[in-house]
Amino acid sequence: MKAVMDVDPHPAKVLRLVLGDQLDAHHSWFQQVDPGIVYVMAELAQEQRYVRHHIQKTMAFFLAMERFAERVRGMGHSIRHFDLDQAAPFESLTALLAHCAAAHQATRVEYQLPDEYRLRRQLADWQPDGVEVVAVESEHFYMTEHDLKRQFKAGSAHRLEPFYRKMRTSFDVLMKDGAPVGGQWNFDKHNQKALPKTVTVPAPFLFQNPTGLIQDRLDRHGVETLGQVGSDLIWPVDEAQAEALLVDFCQRLLPNFGRYQDAMTHRGWSLFHSRLSFALNTKLLSPKRVVDAAVAAFEQPGSEVGCAEVEGFVRQILGWREFIRGLYWANMPDYAARNVLEAKMDLPSFYWTGDTRMACLKQAIDQSLEFGYAHHIQRLMVTGNFALMLGVDPDQVDAWYLGIYVDAIEWVEMPNTRGMSQFADGGLVASKPYISSGKYIQRMSDHCGDCAYDVTARTGAMACPYNVLYWDFLGRHSDRFGRNPRMRLMMNHYEKIPMIERDEIHSAAQALRESLA
Repeated sequence: MKAVMDVDPHPAKVLRLVLGDQLDAHHSWFQQVDPGIVYVMAELAQEQRYVRHHIQKTMAFFLAMERFAERVRGMGHSIRHFDLDQAAPFESLTALLAHCAAAHQATRVEYQLPDEYRLRRQLADWQPDGVEVVAVESEHFYMTEHDLKRQFKAGSAHRLEPFYRKMRTSFDVLMKDGAPVGGQWNFDKHNQKALPKTVTVPAPFLFQNPTGLIQDRLDRHGVETLGQVGSDLIWPVDEAQAEALLVDFCQRLLPNFGRYQDAMTHRGWSLFHSRLSFALNTKLLSPKRVVDAAVAAFEQPGSEVGCAEVEGFVRQILGWREFIRGLYWANMPDYAARNVLEAKMDLPSFYWTGDTRMACLKQAIDQSLEFGYAHHIQRLMVTGNFALMLGVDPDQVDAWYLGIYVDAIEWVEMPNTRGMSQFADGGLVASKPYISSGKYIQRMSDHCGDCAYDVTARTGAMACPYNVLYWDFLGRHSDRFGRNPRMRLMMNHYEKIPMIERDEIHSAAQALRESLA
């Protein structure tokens, strides 16, 4: 084990902190070499304790940080990268920074504003004697910190569509003569097709990043993780790999992405999705680079990429990703405690094992444990939908999503989970809860044919649990959602169910909850 004190630090006027999700070599910090500046990165125990992470998530961050340190050093900068062994003496990020400031005799510490509230609060509260602490922008997102404060207000409901149109116009993306390319802003109705049996599922483009040394460090320090990993990590851990994954997506997958982006199948785990979210969320790639590449693929003469395909992808990056960030920062820290439906049940144990007879849930959870990945519909309409209708405590749902997915960082995970998926925020993100019976899953997947349950039944021993919980949810929350115009059709259907059958449904739902408690 290499001790911290083995390093002989040279004097430096400024320390600059680089967090594990700030791996942007194009940031203005790195454009000029200054021998009076030392960069600091660290594998910290505090980042392994606040939630139990998927082992591939932890490894991906650690490998990406190693590669970034090597790149920055190769650019001529001075950087200290503390691995778990070297960072072990320090209980917190600020303790490590205080040590480094003293060791280098630095009088100034700079950091890029963290994207997670807890880290931003930790650094903002740090007031070391004799050291000036200065925060700067990460320069990653389309919207600046000032933009966020101007457009998003705490406690106010915001909606994606007007925000998305404003972003398209402001940044001139898929626009022509002031109007949207293709004659409409949103092609979502074209992006809801199930995957036909005749369509071949493409093999995902994977990497082979060795994990042995990191595994040894995790074992030495008793870091508890979940999920599984092989001898190689499949995720991109440097900008070159991230760029290769982007190119592969634009050339091979984007032509079919839009129409099948909501599809689910047991024939593959990544389908036509880009899987660029880890690279984006660690800032190996900028959202502008990703959007520009997709638009360029669409505009290339003879391109097979249709307008609906590229628009559906741009909406996720330029629209949804920026929108979610705005809602997070407008409403934190109170947002983390919102639970308007008063959900209190524990998350079922099969979320950690995949041990369930529900085929759709088993597929989504198994692949999440195996790869640290599930696409947005699996997260929203399978795992999230089930937890919402069951009545699971959103704190536990948050912890599961934040831990299990390689791309999960709180600013993007929490509003998607607590807001979009669990409706715990009461409608700040979405105008209605995203619930569905088994019919939606049957329409969008091939799971129901092999399931132990009957997707056509809403009562009886073998009735699809999604059907039971769907109708039970509408009945339990009829007072809250009865006047919601977007749920009026659902409530009308519920009210037409004979009272004796409603009682059977509610009894079956309660029995299901008791069996999963």
